[in-house]
Amino acid sequence: MRFSSTPRGARLARRLCGHRLDDWGIPYGSERHDAVTLVVAELCANAVRHGHVAGRDFHVLLTGDPAAATVRVEVSDTRGERLPRTPSGAPTDGCGDGGRGLLLVEALADRWGCTARAEGGPGKTVWAECVTPGLT
Repeated sequence: MRFSSTPRGARLARRLCGHRLDDWGIPYGSERHDAVTLVVAELCANAVRHGHVAGRDFHVLLTGDPAAATVRVEVSDTRGERLPRTPSGAPTDGCGDGGRGLLLVEALADRWGCTARAEGGPGKTVWAECVTPGLT
């Protein structure tokens, strides 16, 4: 999904991802739903705050793998020169600049990192994977 690079776009992305999680059998109010939704919110907020380029949207891809009981969140923006770091300051897969929201992502996600955009466009994709038992 594509969203405007604004706080409203980030809020809409979080709400739509929360709805999709509920559809996948991870109900509203459950610990895993809240954790994945918070990861989505932090990654989208970072895309708006640190990855914003005037006139460019950010993209969110939410995928579920029932066999592995894993939800993967990918948030892509067009600022390739502003790359995240872990809260301890260590680069993630060769990436660069970060904030406190990534501390939450690091605590809640089972794995996360940063890659070049899969579509080959400018920018980066920050991704996180969360194990979510009950995923259908």
